[in-house]
Amino acid sequence: MSKDKYISVRENVSGFSFSNLGLFTGFADGIYNAVYSLVILEIFLSSAVVGVYVAFYSAFCMIVGLFANELLRMFSKARLFYFSMLALALCYAMMSFSIRPSTFIILDYTTGIAITLVGVLIPLFMADFSKNIGMAKLNARYHLWLNIGAFFAPMIAVQIANVFGNRAAFFASAVIYLAGWMFFKYFGIVQEDKKTRPADPRKTMRALMRNTRAFFRAPGMLRAYLVNFGYYSLRAMRYLYVPIVVIENGFSKDTLGLVLTLGIVPYLLLSEFMGRAVRRFGKKLWLMLGFLSFAAFSAVATFAGGYTLLSIFILWQVSGALMESVHDLMFFDNVTRAQQNRFYGVFRTSVNLPNVVAPMLGAACIAIFGATSAVWIVTAAIGVMAALVLMGRGNS
Repeated sequence: MSKDKYISVRENVSGFSFSNLGLFTGFADGIYNAVYSLVILEIFLSSAVVGVYVAFYSAFCMIVGLFANELLRMFSKARLFYFSMLALALCYAMMSFSIRPSTFIILDYTTGIAITLVGVLIPLFMADFSKNIGMAKLNARYHLWLNIGAFFAPMIAVQIANVFGNRAAFFASAVIYLAGWMFFKYFGIVQEDKKTRPADPRKTMRALMRNTRAFFRAPGMLRAYLVNFGYYSLRAMRYLYVPIVVIENGFSKDTLGLVLTLGIVPYLLLSEFMGRAVRRFGKKLWLMLGFLSFAAFSAVATFAGGYTLLSIFILWQVSGALMESVHDLMFFDNVTRAQQNRFYGVFRTSVNLPNVVAPMLGAACIAIFGATSAVWIVTAAIGVMAALVLMGRGNS
């Protein structure tokens, strides 16, 4: 894929400008994630089926991620980002009403396309404008804003849900994405339109397969993929099942909002520290500590209940905070700028594939053991296996 040409952009725009978009995506996604699994539970009435639905949804998003490189061949990043942010605002607004389950699912899949593209594009924009800043520093800023947005989101989400119903919280996400679109528009980015030619589906598939094979053959990429897969598997299980388990244990939505809010505190407190610690000690140490501690907390959560369980749901966020700003650096630190554009779509599937595999494993555990808390067996196993991947030889 040829590099996009920036015809014009405001003089004060830098990589930090794009990392600041994390405030909008973190805020909007935090509201969405606080009630999403509860809405799906209302539709299907089974926590096991919730896992299966999310798995199919995520498989769809993964396919979109695989084709991201082909979309970038046809359209500029700016044009794709404009349309993706607008699609998120419109679809979430419509999802906030009491529509039929089939309509909700169609809109949910449409947002899946948009949110996948937004997740692909923001890091690529940051890389394009990183100059002498470096991706590690931009990643730290991006995740700081993500967490600031996510800190306020759960309590807002549960307050809206208590008054207007769970789905109504999606409207707040719509407003925030619209504000993010306006913020991006302020950058004044104009990129050269690309000449679109009718694509031969067979050639597209062959190009996709060649690119995927080249990615996994590149030094260090398999390990980078597996580490990112492990991180997002734990994240997926946490977002999906913590709200359900909290409600099933007899706690209120207000308590759920408090647990989700307090869970953001470790990310905020450790954000700046991790930026310095990674430069001093490297990334592997913190990834090991994060995965192993998450596995230990998960093992305890399998048998815990009451306030002990709520405490674990907050404490294991420390594990996540240790990994948040470093989980994808094994990719960015081991590829050239040209390879970033070429391979990032494939690497990005390590964000979506965990949402296919982990919920299916969780659903199987629920079916076998008859309790939603059995899903923490999966997160314990994932944490241990990811640590074993890191212990092997390769890039650190």
